[in-house]
Order: sequence, then structure tokens, then C-alpha cells
Amino acid sequence: MPILQAPAGADAMTSPPPCRIDSEADLDAALRALGQACPLMAGLHAQLGAPPLRRRPPGLAGLAHIVVFQQISTGAARVLWARMEQVFGAITAERLAGASDEDYRAAGQSRPKVRTLRAVAEAVRDGSLDLDTLAAMEADAAHALLVKVKGIGPWTADVYLLSCLGHADAWPAGDIALQQAAADLLGLGARPDAKAMAAIGERWRPFRAVAARLLWAAYGARRQGRIAEPVPV
Repeated sequence: MPILQAPAGADAMTSPPPCRIDSEADLDAALRALGQACPLMAGLHAQLGAPPLRRRPPGLAGLAHIVVFQQISTGAARVLWARMEQVFGAITAERLAGASDEDYRAAGQSRPKVRTLRAVAEAVRDGSLDLDTLAAMEADAAHALLVKVKGIGPWTADVYLLSCLGHADAWPAGDIALQQAAADLLGLGARPDAKAMAAIGERWRPFRAVAARLLWAAYGARRQGRIAEPVPV
């Protein structure tokens, strides 16, 4: 399947699709462009409807939220985030960088996450990570800047770009649910790893984040028994 391009002269596309997904209207336009280029995604969209927008505010608090939520259940993460807000109040670079080990223990954070939160705060303070500039960058360039910070891995970077900045082309290739949904959709014999997912995602540029939203929706629907088989083309 070729890399995604909006079809020339398509009636549904009266203007270039958004490079950011900031609203339901942005999402609808990008879904139309994605569906025009990929019958599989069009079928998934027709079966499931529009996926949730699920945007979070950008900035340090949004990035810290993703770090706290990583690799634990949603319920546990919500409890820990509430403790973070109780201990720290406003999530600022100064507060995260200057907090004591006791503060972080009171907030329930593990040592690896404390190291990441402190590294992010220091990078914001010294200017090596300018979160305000990421929204104006291409997704791959913004990803590369984020993962330079110790403790920020590819998944964290891509989820921040997708959910906090609304990048239309962010692609969390290491996400297990995304990998399984892609395997189901494409009829693969096994769940692809992050490297294979990076290659798979090329067919959905420049709307990989929109494809990810649909795939996550499909993963949830299959777990709930609402769809059992890959969507027919």
C-alpha cells in the first residue's frame, strides 16, 4: 500500500487536511483523507464511527501526566496523579526539579519515574527542551527532540505528540494495543514489534495518528466483543 496522499480533486477535500488534530472537525477531515487513501481504514471507520478525540493540555503537566501513567493500570495511575497534584500543587519545572525524594515518595512515584520527571524538569529549565516549539515542528523532528531527554522513550514522546499536541502524524509504534490492532486489521500471524510497526505506519502517512486512533478503537471494540474479525475490504 502506498504512502498516504490526499487524492487529487477529491470532492471531500476542499482544503488541505489539518496537520494538527485540535477539534472534532479536524479529526473528521483527517478521517476522510485517510479513508480515501486506505480502504481498510475506511472500512474500520464505517464500522466503528469516529474514534474519541482524547486531547490533553500541552506543556509540562501534560508530559508529566503521561510519564506517571506509563506501564501501570489506568485506575492506579489516576490515584498516583491525584497524589502528585496533592503533593506538588501546580506541576512546574521548578517544583519538579527542586522536590525532595520524600516529596516524590509521598506522591507514590517509582525511582525510574522520579529520574525522568527530574530530567524533564531540568531540560525545560535549561532550555534544551522547549515544549512550546514542538507544536510547530514535524512529528518526527519533535519526537527526536523529546527522546534526547533521559527517561523519555519513544512511546512517551509519541503519545505526548498525539494526545497533547494533536500531531496528525505521530505514531506510537511501541504501543502493544496498537500493535495487536494492526495485526488484526492486516491479518498478520503475530503481533508486530516496534520496528515492524514503524514500517507498517508508513502506509498511513501523513495521518498516522488518525490511524492510531482508529486502531485503538478497534482494539477496545474487540476486547468488548463488538467486533470479532478484521474489517473486510
